[in-house]
Amino acid sequence: MKSFIISLVILVSASKRVFTQNNTLKESIERGSLVYEDFCVTCHLPNGEGIENVFPPLAKSDYLFENREASIKGIKYGQKGEILVNGKKYNSYMAALGLADDEIADVMNYITNSWGNKNDKIITKEEVSQIKK
Repeated sequence: MKSFIISLVILVSASKRVFTQNNTLKESIERGSLVYEDFCVTCHLPNGEGIENVFPPLAKSDYLFENREASIKGIKYGQKGEILVNGKKYNSYMAALGLADDEIADVMNYITNSWGNKNDKIITKEEVSQIKK
């Protein structure tokens, strides 16, 4: 009986952490959608498809997932130089947006969970703050 109660407590604790993380991710995505509308939609468009040969797509983007740190760094410090997204080369310039680390985390959670993207690993303010130029 004692081991059953211990197992039950562990299960409830683990479930609570998963629920909290999922709830936190959901809230971050909601905040990130507002950041996206204010700062990103002009170039990457409402559907995240970007503008072919000019601004890379965020929708179903392999770059976001294969280059998580570089993606965060691009939002945090700006992006210039050639990148490869879904097999296409892009060589545009994105200015630093002046966002706080929590806003960057939120918008990254939004774009990595929208338009066919799925990211269960939440991006946190702490992770963003660790990324340096």
